[in-house]
Amino acid sequence: MELIGEIINAIFFILPAYIANVTALIFGGGLPLDFGVHFIDKKRLIGDGVTWKGTLAGTFFGTLTGFVEGLLVGEVMHRTTLGFLLGFGALLGDAFGSFIKRRLGIERGKPAPILDQLDFVAGALLLGSIVTLPPAEVILFVIIITIILHIFTNIIAYILKIKDVWY
Repeated sequence: MELIGEIINAIFFILPAYIANVTALIFGGGLPLDFGVHFIDKKRLIGDGVTWKGTLAGTFFGTLTGFVEGLLVGEVMHRTTLGFLLGFGALLGDAFGSFIKRRLGIERGKPAPILDQLDFVAGALLLGSIVTLPPAEVILFVIIITIILHIFTNIIAYILKIKDVWY
């Protein structure tokens, strides 16, 4: 029973980042975050997959998730702030992952194992650590859960035609 409690605690902690990541995909599109700029290597800075609309929507919904969590646990200001940092951090991490993929010559939609699964988590944890540094076991559970969820949700997004590839 203790293991289930740890898993639930980890999901509750990282939920604003998960929600931000998903809603950025759902509400994304339009103007790319990099404005179409190319880096010194002549490749796109980030690419068309990371957009202003998605970033703003994801950050909003991550913050809203933190607010709702705050209402549930009686820490509205702290959880709202954490929700913002986790949500925005997740999207920054995802953008940084896209930046790395472009530098490695990996095209949009092509797999980059580990990077694809954990770039947003790393960004979320890094920015979220400004107000809360979770215990090591929470971070470990978040990483394990994220890898499993990433595979599962990508398959569902592919079936629903939200994504072009299953990975």
